[in-house]
Amino acid sequence: MARPAARLNAGAPAPDDAARTVPASADARKEIRNWYAHLMSERRMSEATLVNYHRDITRFFEFLVDHLGGPADLDALAKLETRDFRAFVSRRRKDGLQSRSLARMLSSVRSLFRYLDRTHVLSNAAATALRSPKLPHALPKPLTVSGASEMLEEANLAQGEPWKGARDLAVLTLLYGCGLRVSEALALDRSEAPLKEILRITGKGNKERIVPVLPAAREAVDVYLKLCPYGLAKDDPLFVGGRGKRLGQRQVRGAMTNLRRRLGLPETATPHALRHSFATHLLAGGGDLRAIQELLGHASLSTTQMYTEVDSARLLEVYDKAKGRSRKT
Repeated sequence: MARPAARLNAGAPAPDDAARTVPASADARKEIRNWYAHLMSERRMSEATLVNYHRDITRFFEFLVDHLGGPADLDALAKLETRDFRAFVSRRRKDGLQSRSLARMLSSVRSLFRYLDRTHVLSNAAATALRSPKLPHALPKPLTVSGASEMLEEANLAQGEPWKGARDLAVLTLLYGCGLRVSEALALDRSEAPLKEILRITGKGNKERIVPVLPAAREAVDVYLKLCPYGLAKDDPLFVGGRGKRLGQRQVRGAMTNLRRRLGLPETATPHALRHSFATHLLAGGGDLRAIQELLGHASLSTTQMYTEVDSARLLEVYDKAKGRSRKT
């Protein structure tokens, strides 16, 4: 079974260390420590998410030091009003924070206050009513079928060490052929290979799902392992870099950037775009939306439904181009 993707993200502090670095009073730091431990052990959030939550809360309490004239205690947190939270939002906007990052930061703050309310530490109606800024409705930007095929073919022909080209092809084939996230593909261990017809993937929130594996993906992994210069044991990572350590997402993004430039593809052709392509092309081929939701590991069907908008947008684009050609003739 693949290891949880969270293991790929290092750097999340332990609860005691996390609380110690937040500029708050002793009683507030104690509850911040409990909240953070709750996220880590009970919510089982990924390390990357924990790092973000810790950073966001630290920024919030840094603001309160200036705003209140000293470190906030629990009594001060309970007395915060809507105008105080608005002042925080205004400060972060002046610091250059964009709407998406600001929305995530406010989500972290709400999470802390919800925990404090649920554990009967304190209640703050203004924090509960805190609203995130509206985000632009951005549709996924998948590759075309031909664009995805060209990218995989080019990865196989990439210059340099043949085993690295085979490795990149295997990773990208799993993204496009199985709809995996990059972190999920890189979390696979050597014991998974040779790949079977299905994979058990542990994704976001430690939720497990089963995905079918295409013969092309199984073959790509087999070719990579034959060329790989490292003798990988069963508990070693499946995909490794030049030093034999687990391959990182940055290296995959770099490989994708090189492929994109060689093929003249847009900057939206990222590793995650291959996952979008998997869903969009499957839907265009008559795939069931609920089945695609399960394959992608989406918690909500509404998240998967955005691919229906992508499909409709493409149809309109083709229609408009066809109209343009008919006018010229």
